[in-house]
Amino acid sequence: MKVLATTDKGMVREMNQDYYYISQGDGEFNLYILADGMGGYNGGEIASKLAVDSVKEYIQANIESTEKNRDALQKLIDDAMKYANKIVHDKSKTDINLEEMGTTLEVCLIYNNKVYIGHIGDSRVYRLRKNIIRKLTTDHSYVEKLVKDGTITREEAYHHPKKNMLIKALGCEENIEPDVMVKGFLKDDILLICSDGLTNLLNDKEIYEVITNNLENADKLLIQVANSRGRI
Repeated sequence: MKVLATTDKGMVREMNQDYYYISQGDGEFNLYILADGMGGYNGGEIASKLAVDSVKEYIQANIESTEKNRDALQKLIDDAMKYANKIVHDKSKTDINLEEMGTTLEVCLIYNNKVYIGHIGDSRVYRLRKNIIRKLTTDHSYVEKLVKDGTITREEAYHHPKKNMLIKALGCEENIEPDVMVKGFLKDDILLICSDGLTNLLNDKEIYEVITNNLENADKLLIQVANSRGRI
């Protein structure tokens, strides 16, 4: 399995509040985590790193004792994200400057031709298979709710002034209910995990074209195109 990973602060922010982890090697399990932090100065950066590190440590500490079946592995992801929520939420109470901090969180555990996904916030997980790009997660955002309710169209959501407003994130409340799911993952599938720094600037079709036209350098090219799109 080949993995590409790149992060960039973009054209607007003074610091990069994204943080990620990728497992090394070709072991029985492959773990990939991404968080996009939010909050006051330093708050988002602290929240995203705490979330990623906490999930990684929880899964690594419990994976061997977890039964290798669908329900048990989904529960492992769910428990890991709830553990990370407690860590971030408790940390936010220790400093007045961190009170509003939180983060999105994407967890992908690949095992036995399946990907176990944990999701909260508006970062995304996509799967590219053959000629199709499919978004596997549903944004926990205000505009996504408007689309579901039929208040606005998908096209209107893309340009909506409140498209970055979250209705669910990690660390902001004492308890969370993340989305946890299982999807098939075949040999030639491509998995994309990204924050809204990418999806605010490229639509799904454009993301698909960049990746499939130059897979070897897709991570750098996606950032290059996003940064060329102006200041959002």
